[in-house]
Amino acid sequence: MTCPPAPFQHLERMSDDVGLLEHANGIVPRYEHGYCIDDVARGLIVVCREPSPTAELVSLAHRYLSFLVQAQAPDGTSRNRLGYDRRWHDQPGTEDCWGRALWGLGTAALRGPAPGIRSESLARFGQGTQARSPWPHAMAFAALGAAEILAGWPDHSGALSLLASAAEVIGEPAAGPAWLWPEPRLSYANGAVAEAVIVAGEKLGDDKMLHDGLRMLEWLLAGETGNGHLSVVPAGGWGPGEPRPAFDQQPIEVAALCDACTRAAAVTGDPSWLGAVEMCVAWFLGDNDTKVPLLDEETGGGCDGLTATGRNGNQGAESTIAMISVLQQGRRLIAASR
Repeated sequence: MTCPPAPFQHLERMSDDVGLLEHANGIVPRYEHGYCIDDVARGLIVVCREPSPTAELVSLAHRYLSFLVQAQAPDGTSRNRLGYDRRWHDQPGTEDCWGRALWGLGTAALRGPAPGIRSESLARFGQGTQARSPWPHAMAFAALGAAEILAGWPDHSGALSLLASAAEVIGEPAAGPAWLWPEPRLSYANGAVAEAVIVAGEKLGDDKMLHDGLRMLEWLLAGETGNGHLSVVPAGGWGPGEPRPAFDQQPIEVAALCDACTRAAAVTGDPSWLGAVEMCVAWFLGDNDTKVPLLDEETGGGCDGLTATGRNGNQGAESTIAMISVLQQGRRLIAASR
Protein backbone atom coordinates (compact mmCIF):
# COMPACT_ATOMS: atom_id res chain seq x y z
CA MET A 1 0.00 0.00 0.00
CA THR A 2 1.19 3.52 -0.82
CA CYS A 3 0.56 6.05 1.92
CA PRO A 4 2.45 9.34 2.28
CA PRO A 5 3.09 10.78 5.75
CA ALA A 6 0.29 12.94 7.11
CA PRO A 7 1.14 16.58 6.34
CA PHE A 8 0.40 19.23 8.98
CA GLN A 9 1.51 22.44 7.28
CA HIS A 10 -1.98 23.47 6.18
CA LEU A 11 -3.43 22.68 9.61
CA GLU A 12 -0.78 24.96 11.08
CA ARG A 13 -1.67 27.59 8.46
CA MET A 14 -5.34 27.41 9.51
CA SER A 15 -4.48 27.82 13.20
CA ASP A 16 -3.75 31.04 15.08
CA ASP A 17 -3.15 32.02 18.71
CA VAL A 18 -6.82 31.33 19.55
CA GLY A 19 -7.72 28.09 17.82
CA LEU A 20 -8.42 26.60 14.40
CA LEU A 21 -10.25 28.60 11.75
CA GLU A 22 -13.14 26.72 10.18
CA HIS A 23 -13.18 27.61 6.48
CA ALA A 24 -10.73 28.50 3.73
CA ASN A 25 -10.94 30.12 0.32
CA GLY A 26 -8.48 27.87 -1.46
CA ILE A 27 -5.69 27.71 1.10
CA VAL A 28 -6.41 31.12 2.63
CA PRO A 29 -8.21 31.04 6.01
CA ARG A 30 -11.60 32.81 6.02
CA TYR A 31 -11.39 34.79 9.22
CA GLU A 32 -14.97 36.07 8.92
CA HIS A 33 -16.31 32.57 9.67
CA GLY A 34 -14.37 32.24 12.91
CA TYR A 35 -13.84 29.01 14.84
CA CYS A 36 -15.89 26.02 15.93
CA ILE A 37 -15.46 23.33 18.58
CA ASP A 38 -16.23 20.63 15.99
CA ASP A 39 -13.00 21.37 14.14
CA VAL A 40 -10.84 22.23 17.14
CA ALA A 41 -11.76 18.90 18.77
CA ARG A 42 -10.95 17.05 15.56
CA GLY A 43 -7.67 18.92 15.39
CA LEU A 44 -6.80 17.89 18.93
CA ILE A 45 -7.50 14.25 18.05
CA VAL A 46 -5.13 14.08 15.08
CA VAL A 47 -2.38 15.99 16.88
CA CYS A 48 -2.60 13.60 19.83
CA ARG A 49 -2.63 10.59 17.51
CA GLU A 50 0.66 11.64 15.91
CA PRO A 51 3.35 9.26 17.22
CA SER A 52 6.24 11.75 17.21
CA PRO A 53 4.74 15.25 17.30
CA THR A 54 6.92 18.25 16.58
CA ALA A 55 7.18 21.15 19.01
CA GLU A 56 4.73 23.04 16.79
CA LEU A 57 2.16 20.25 17.10
CA VAL A 58 2.57 20.09 20.88
CA SER A 59 1.91 23.82 20.96
CA LEU A 60 -1.23 23.28 18.86
CA ALA A 61 -2.43 20.61 21.29
CA HIS A 62 -2.15 23.07 24.19
CA ARG A 63 -4.00 25.72 22.19
CA TYR A 64 -6.78 23.41 21.03
CA LEU A 65 -7.29 22.06 24.57
CA SER A 66 -7.53 25.59 25.93
CA PHE A 67 -10.22 26.32 23.36
CA LEU A 68 -12.25 23.26 24.41
CA VAL A 69 -11.92 24.19 28.08
CA GLN A 70 -13.16 27.71 27.47
CA ALA A 71 -16.18 26.36 25.57
CA GLN A 72 -17.23 23.92 28.31
CA ALA A 73 -19.97 24.99 30.73
CA PRO A 74 -20.02 23.89 34.41
CA ASP A 75 -22.79 21.36 33.64
CA GLY A 76 -20.62 19.65 31.01
CA THR A 77 -22.37 21.06 27.95
CA SER A 78 -20.43 22.94 25.30
CA ARG A 79 -20.61 26.02 23.13
CA ASN A 80 -19.58 25.61 19.50
CA ARG A 81 -19.00 28.84 17.59
CA LEU A 82 -16.55 31.59 18.43
CA GLY A 83 -16.37 34.58 16.12
CA TYR A 84 -13.12 36.18 15.05
CA ASP A 85 -14.27 39.00 17.35
CA ARG A 86 -13.59 36.55 20.25
CA ARG A 87 -17.27 36.39 21.20
CA TRP A 88 -19.25 33.18 21.52
CA HIS A 89 -22.18 33.13 19.11
CA ASP A 90 -24.24 30.37 20.73
CA GLN A 91 -25.26 28.92 24.07
CA PRO A 92 -23.91 25.68 25.60
CA GLY A 93 -25.70 22.54 24.48
CA THR A 94 -25.31 18.86 23.64
CA GLU A 95 -25.18 18.96 19.87
CA ASP A 96 -22.35 17.38 17.88
CA CYS A 97 -19.88 19.89 19.31
CA TRP A 98 -20.39 18.46 22.80
CA GLY A 99 -19.81 14.91 21.57
CA ARG A 100 -16.76 15.87 19.56
CA ALA A 101 -15.34 17.81 22.50
CA LEU A 102 -15.57 14.65 24.62
CA TRP A 103 -13.95 12.65 21.83
CA GLY A 104 -11.10 15.15 21.71
CA LEU A 105 -10.75 15.25 25.50
CA GLY A 106 -10.78 11.46 25.78
CA THR A 107 -8.11 11.17 23.10
CA ALA A 108 -5.96 13.86 24.71
CA ALA A 109 -6.34 12.28 28.16
CA LEU A 110 -4.90 9.01 26.84
CA ARG A 111 -2.52 10.17 24.11
CA GLY A 112 -1.74 13.84 24.82
CA PRO A 113 1.87 14.85 24.16
CA ALA A 114 2.40 16.46 27.59
CA PRO A 115 1.44 15.47 31.17
CA GLY A 116 -0.51 18.68 31.72
CA ILE A 117 -2.58 18.06 28.60
CA ARG A 118 -3.39 14.52 29.75
CA SER A 119 -4.42 15.45 33.29
CA GLU A 120 -6.52 18.48 32.30
CA SER A 121 -8.24 16.53 29.53
CA LEU A 122 -9.13 13.70 31.90
CA ALA A 123 -10.71 16.13 34.36
CA ARG A 124 -12.63 17.95 31.63
CA PHE A 125 -13.85 14.69 30.15
CA GLY A 126 -15.28 13.77 33.54
CA GLN A 127 -17.07 17.10 33.70
CA GLY A 128 -18.52 16.55 30.23
CA THR A 129 -20.04 13.20 31.16
CA GLN A 130 -22.59 14.99 33.36
CA ALA A 131 -24.53 15.79 30.18
CA ARG A 132 -26.39 13.61 27.69
CA SER A 133 -27.61 14.29 24.16
CA PRO A 134 -30.75 13.07 22.39
CA TRP A 135 -28.85 13.05 19.07
CA PRO A 136 -27.30 9.76 17.85
CA HIS A 137 -24.28 11.37 16.20
CA ALA A 138 -23.43 13.50 19.24
CA MET A 139 -23.64 10.43 21.47
CA ALA A 140 -21.54 8.41 19.01
CA PHE A 141 -18.75 10.98 19.07
CA ALA A 142 -18.89 11.11 22.87
CA ALA A 143 -18.74 7.31 22.98
CA LEU A 144 -15.50 7.33 21.00
CA GLY A 145 -14.01 9.61 23.63
CA ALA A 146 -15.26 7.25 26.32
CA ALA A 147 -13.53 4.35 24.57
CA GLU A 148 -10.24 6.24 24.75
CA ILE A 149 -10.73 6.87 28.46
CA LEU A 150 -11.52 3.22 29.14
CA ALA A 151 -8.34 2.15 27.35
CA GLY A 152 -6.42 3.93 30.10
CA TRP A 153 -8.88 3.80 33.01
CA PRO A 154 -11.02 0.65 32.54
CA ASP A 155 -13.22 1.35 35.56
CA HIS A 156 -14.02 4.99 34.75
CA SER A 157 -17.70 5.17 35.76
CA GLY A 158 -18.51 8.26 33.68
CA ALA A 159 -17.15 6.68 30.52
CA LEU A 160 -18.97 3.38 31.13
CA SER A 161 -22.25 5.15 31.79
CA LEU A 162 -21.80 7.31 28.70
CA LEU A 163 -21.23 4.25 26.51
CA ALA A 164 -24.43 2.64 27.75
CA SER A 165 -26.37 5.84 27.08
CA ALA A 166 -24.89 6.14 23.59
CA ALA A 167 -25.96 2.63 22.65
CA GLU A 168 -29.48 3.36 23.86
CA VAL A 169 -29.77 6.61 21.90
CA ILE A 170 -28.34 5.10 18.69
CA GLY A 171 -30.64 2.10 18.87
CA GLU A 172 -30.48 -1.33 17.27
CA PRO A 173 -30.09 -2.12 13.56
CA ALA A 174 -33.26 -2.37 11.52
CA ALA A 175 -34.74 -5.83 11.06
CA GLY A 176 -34.66 -6.04 7.26
CA PRO A 177 -31.37 -6.77 5.45
CA ALA A 178 -32.13 -4.25 2.66
CA TRP A 179 -31.88 -1.29 5.06
CA LEU A 180 -29.97 -2.23 8.19
CA TRP A 181 -29.24 1.26 9.47
CA PRO A 182 -31.07 2.38 12.64
CA GLU A 183 -32.03 5.68 10.96
CA PRO A 184 -34.14 6.17 7.80
CA ARG A 185 -31.26 7.89 5.96
CA LEU A 186 -27.49 7.85 6.00
CA SER A 187 -26.19 11.31 6.74
CA TYR A 188 -22.60 12.19 7.69
CA ALA A 189 -19.70 10.51 9.50
CA ASN A 190 -21.81 7.35 9.48
CA GLY A 191 -18.91 5.11 10.38
CA ALA A 192 -18.68 6.81 13.78
CA VAL A 193 -22.19 5.56 14.62
CA ALA A 194 -21.28 1.95 13.86
CA GLU A 195 -17.95 2.32 15.66
CA ALA A 196 -19.70 3.62 18.77
CA VAL A 197 -21.92 0.52 18.88
CA ILE A 198 -18.86 -1.70 18.40
CA VAL A 199 -16.92 -0.11 21.26
CA ALA A 200 -19.98 -0.06 23.51
CA GLY A 201 -20.46 -3.78 22.96
CA GLU A 202 -16.78 -4.48 23.56
CA LYS A 203 -16.32 -2.34 26.67
CA LEU A 204 -19.66 -3.27 28.24
CA GLY A 205 -19.22 -6.98 27.54
CA ASP A 206 -22.37 -7.17 25.43
CA ASP A 207 -21.75 -9.65 22.60
CA LYS A 208 -25.04 -8.92 20.85
CA MET A 209 -24.32 -5.21 20.79
CA LEU A 210 -20.83 -5.86 19.44
CA HIS A 211 -22.28 -8.11 16.73
CA ASP A 212 -24.87 -5.44 15.86
CA GLY A 213 -22.16 -2.82 15.44
CA LEU A 214 -20.09 -5.07 13.20
CA ARG A 215 -23.16 -5.87 11.08
CA MET A 216 -23.89 -2.16 10.72
CA LEU A 217 -20.34 -1.44 9.64
CA GLU A 218 -20.25 -4.35 7.20
CA TRP A 219 -23.51 -3.15 5.62
CA LEU A 220 -22.28 0.46 5.46
CA LEU A 221 -18.98 -0.53 3.85
CA ALA A 222 -20.74 -2.64 1.23
CA GLY A 223 -23.06 0.25 0.40
CA GLU A 224 -20.18 2.71 0.13
CA THR A 225 -18.10 0.54 -2.21
CA GLY A 226 -18.54 0.47 -5.97
CA ASN A 227 -16.35 -0.75 -8.82
CA GLY A 228 -13.56 -1.67 -6.43
CA HIS A 229 -13.25 1.71 -4.73
CA LEU A 230 -15.10 3.83 -2.19
CA SER A 231 -18.16 5.72 -3.40
CA VAL A 232 -19.38 7.33 -0.20
CA VAL A 233 -22.54 9.05 0.94
CA PRO A 234 -22.80 12.62 -0.42
CA ALA A 235 -23.30 15.82 1.54
CA GLY A 236 -27.08 15.59 1.17
CA GLY A 237 -27.21 12.08 2.61
CA TRP A 238 -28.53 8.94 0.98
CA GLY A 239 -31.67 6.89 1.40
CA PRO A 240 -33.14 3.66 0.05
CA GLY A 241 -33.43 3.56 -3.73
CA GLU A 242 -31.56 6.79 -4.42
CA PRO A 243 -29.08 6.68 -7.33
CA ARG A 244 -25.35 6.15 -6.88
CA PRO A 245 -22.73 7.45 -7.26
CA ALA A 246 -23.83 10.75 -5.78
CA PHE A 247 -22.01 13.99 -5.05
CA ASP A 248 -20.62 16.02 -3.29
CA GLN A 249 -18.81 13.27 -1.40
CA GLN A 250 -17.31 14.41 1.88
CA PRO A 251 -13.86 13.59 3.31
CA ILE A 252 -15.33 13.34 6.83
CA GLU A 253 -17.32 10.28 5.70
CA VAL A 254 -14.16 8.51 4.53
CA ALA A 255 -12.33 9.37 7.76
CA ALA A 256 -15.16 7.98 9.91
CA LEU A 257 -15.27 4.79 7.86
CA CYS A 258 -11.49 4.41 8.16
CA ASP A 259 -11.55 4.77 11.94
CA ALA A 260 -14.44 2.33 12.27
CA CYS A 261 -12.77 -0.37 10.16
CA THR A 262 -9.52 0.08 12.08
CA ARG A 263 -11.51 -0.42 15.30
CA ALA A 264 -13.29 -3.49 13.94
CA ALA A 265 -9.96 -5.08 13.03
CA ALA A 266 -8.58 -4.39 16.51
CA VAL A 267 -11.66 -5.69 18.34
CA THR A 268 -12.17 -8.83 16.27
CA GLY A 269 -8.59 -9.64 15.29
CA ASP A 270 -9.85 -10.02 11.71
CA PRO A 271 -7.35 -8.38 9.33
CA SER A 272 -9.83 -8.36 6.43
CA TRP A 273 -11.24 -5.08 7.81
CA LEU A 274 -7.91 -3.42 7.02
CA GLY A 275 -8.60 -3.67 3.31
CA ALA A 276 -11.13 -0.89 3.84
CA VAL A 277 -8.43 1.25 5.44
CA GLU A 278 -6.39 0.86 2.26
CA MET A 279 -9.42 1.94 0.21
CA CYS A 280 -9.85 5.02 2.39
CA VAL A 281 -6.24 6.03 1.81
CA ALA A 282 -6.65 5.35 -1.91
CA TRP A 283 -9.79 7.53 -2.04
CA PHE A 284 -7.75 10.54 -0.95
CA LEU A 285 -4.99 9.66 -3.43
CA GLY A 286 -7.38 9.51 -6.41
CA ASP A 287 -8.98 6.06 -6.48
CA ASN A 288 -12.52 7.42 -6.33
CA ASP A 289 -15.51 8.10 -8.58
CA THR A 290 -13.90 11.13 -10.26
CA LYS A 291 -10.30 9.83 -10.30
CA VAL A 292 -8.80 12.95 -8.73
CA PRO A 293 -6.83 13.17 -5.46
CA LEU A 294 -8.31 15.01 -2.49
CA LEU A 295 -4.87 15.37 -0.92
CA ASP A 296 -3.09 18.48 -2.20
CA GLU A 297 0.52 17.44 -1.78
CA GLU A 298 1.80 20.94 -2.58
CA THR A 299 -0.15 22.69 0.20
CA GLY A 300 -0.58 19.83 2.67
CA GLY A 301 -4.32 20.45 2.68
CA GLY A 302 -7.37 18.31 2.05
CA CYS A 303 -9.96 19.46 -0.49
CA ASP A 304 -13.49 20.09 0.74
CA GLY A 305 -15.33 17.57 -1.39
CA LEU A 306 -15.44 15.30 -4.42
CA THR A 307 -17.78 16.56 -7.15
CA ALA A 308 -18.95 14.85 -10.32
CA THR A 309 -16.38 16.84 -12.32
CA GLY A 310 -13.43 17.08 -9.94
CA ARG A 311 -12.70 18.38 -6.50
CA ASN A 312 -13.68 21.41 -4.47
CA GLY A 313 -10.49 23.45 -4.31
CA ASN A 314 -11.23 24.99 -0.92
CA GLN A 315 -9.22 23.40 1.88
CA GLY A 316 -11.10 23.90 5.12
CA ALA A 317 -10.28 22.52 8.55
CA GLU A 318 -12.73 19.59 8.53
CA SER A 319 -11.50 18.16 5.23
CA THR A 320 -7.83 18.71 6.00
CA ILE A 321 -8.20 16.94 9.35
CA ALA A 322 -10.10 14.07 7.73
CA MET A 323 -7.23 13.61 5.28
CA ILE A 324 -4.64 13.69 8.07
CA SER A 325 -6.62 11.14 10.08
CA VAL A 326 -6.85 8.67 7.19
CA LEU A 327 -3.15 8.98 6.34
CA GLN A 328 -2.27 8.44 10.00
CA GLN A 329 -4.26 5.20 10.00
CA GLY A 330 -2.63 4.15 6.75
CA ARG A 331 0.86 4.74 8.10
CA ARG A 332 0.02 2.73 11.24
CA LEU A 333 -1.10 -0.12 9.04
CA ILE A 334 2.17 -0.03 7.12
CA ALA A 335 4.22 0.11 10.34
CA ALA A 336 2.33 -2.84 11.84
CA SER A 337 2.98 -4.97 8.77
CA ARG A 338 6.76 -4.61 8.97
